[in-house]
Amino acid sequence: MSAPSPATPLLTTPLNALHIELGAKMVPFAGYSMPVQYPAGLMAEHNHTRSAAGLFDVSHMGQLRLVGADAAAAFETLMPVDVIGLGVGKQRYGLLLNDEGGIIDDLMFFNRGKDIFVIVNGACKVGDIAHIIERIGHRCEVIPMPERGLLALQGPQAAAVLSRLVPGVEKLVFMTGGEFQWKNADLFITRSGYTGEDGFEISVHESRAEEFARALLAQAEVKPIGLGARNSLRLEAGLCLYGNDIDNGTTPPEAALNWAIQKVRRTGGERAGGFPGAARILAQIDQPDTLARKRVGLIAKERIPVREPAELQNAEGQNIGRITSGLLSPTLNQPVALAYVQTAYAKPGTEILAIVRGKQVPMVVSATPFVPTNYFRG
Repeated sequence: MSAPSPATPLLTTPLNALHIELGAKMVPFAGYSMPVQYPAGLMAEHNHTRSAAGLFDVSHMGQLRLVGADAAAAFETLMPVDVIGLGVGKQRYGLLLNDEGGIIDDLMFFNRGKDIFVIVNGACKVGDIAHIIERIGHRCEVIPMPERGLLALQGPQAAAVLSRLVPGVEKLVFMTGGEFQWKNADLFITRSGYTGEDGFEISVHESRAEEFARALLAQAEVKPIGLGARNSLRLEAGLCLYGNDIDNGTTPPEAALNWAIQKVRRTGGERAGGFPGAARILAQIDQPDTLARKRVGLIAKERIPVREPAELQNAEGQNIGRITSGLLSPTLNQPVALAYVQTAYAKPGTEILAIVRGKQVPMVVSATPFVPTNYFRG
């Protein structure tokens, strides 16, 4: 990667000194200097998260609060999801849309009763916050929280580890959360993540983030994990990366994200439509044959890694789509990918060809996740 120009110095997270101390290879990501891997390397970090517990610094992400009696109804005008009906103590996946129905960003939101707590992607947070303020700032308070760090502890040992430091977190189930304390530091913890494993995301004040991270790393099961393994883990789980697999030119139905649009917001629902691009999106849900392209999972039949933005062709050599994320799955030891293909080729089991350095690599459309998820549902 080219060095940043002096005019745009990289931001750092509250754990920057710790990453350097741990020997991380730092790279520019979303305007921040971030650890892509530690000395153990991507493969070891990936496998450790799948077998024990991995600690991720995701403090580059945006945290904000929406406050006021009208906050849920206001936020619902920006997304095709059920915000009003989300119970206190619960989290949900959301999609900010532009007026054409394209995805501005994907996010997580949580009903804390006193407010709606929102986590958005790091690369999008400045634009997201401006968009939310512009659209609904007159209906509720929009309060960015740049003073908060964010850690993710992921893997089958995550609950055992975190409950040692923060008793009570083990009672949470997937997509729930609450307020906790550790040595007088206020923590907001959800049982969720971006790896397909059981795990937690922990919001902590920047002044206590390093101390808390060190306490977690002192546990025998925990190792630090960089962005490289974060990417391979999320891809095995079939989860989208904003900017690769979804963007402002992609609608939720094209992105195979209809599961994120609850019935209450669909045609015939109690609060159908009323979000940006609703006519287009609801038509695509109601008449899936009108979709020109769709996001699919692909598994290669040969052990040749297929990376974005590789072209996809049919047997006749015609272009039918492209890879948006691809790598050799450390868990499966097979190349996996997410891609957009013409709808006629989107059925599981369909064989298509990826073009890698001029060579055809046969791939098969596959259901995702590629690796079964281990979310704790109680």
